[in-house]
Amino acid sequence: MIRSRFAASLGTLVLLVSVAACSSGGESTPTPTAPDSPVGLGVDAESMLAEFDIAAPANVEDLIEQLQSQPLAERPAGLMASVRVNELLLSSGDDEVGVPLPTDDFHLSVAPYLNDTHDCYFHSLTTCVGELADQELQVTITDDANNEVFLDETVTTFENGFFDVWLPAGRELTMRIDDGENTAEVPVGTGTDDPTCVTTVQLS
Repeated sequence: MIRSRFAASLGTLVLLVSVAACSSGGESTPTPTAPDSPVGLGVDAESMLAEFDIAAPANVEDLIEQLQSQPLAERPAGLMASVRVNELLLSSGDDEVGVPLPTDDFHLSVAPYLNDTHDCYFHSLTTCVGELADQELQVTITDDANNEVFLDETVTTFENGFFDVWLPAGRELTMRIDDGENTAEVPVGTGTDDPTCVTTVQLS
């Protein structure tokens, strides 16, 4: 089972494996490493996390993994953590803090489903929940331009029904998901206007 990350670059990606609302608008794997240029959180973000008794990790990549992997019952009420294309937006009440994401990488969260789904554009690490929790899936992601295979691995979704990937920015890709009985194949993009949350992949 995969509950960790891989390096994200033009030839590699980070793989993470992760019912409420999102922002609208496995098997053994290689030893995980962080993206090429980890981004620190900053004092304001660390202060907001401290209000919820969350120990701040060293960088934003680790924070995304930390929040995504939390059991649903332990999610911090009142803290929103929205993954945008260029930043992780933390908010509590009227306070907001944006933490930049690596410029060459794109964080994508995917919640395949059989029967039930929800609208989602920017993934919320603290509120989004999909249908297929703790589900083992075979995932393949291929570059449309040159058929380069970025990922061909068995992954396991988190308790919130999502698995996550760090992908190279500015690509058009094809993602295939297989649960052993059902499959789906969909296009995904990693451009500046693309969603960071995909909840439209129906396995059939």
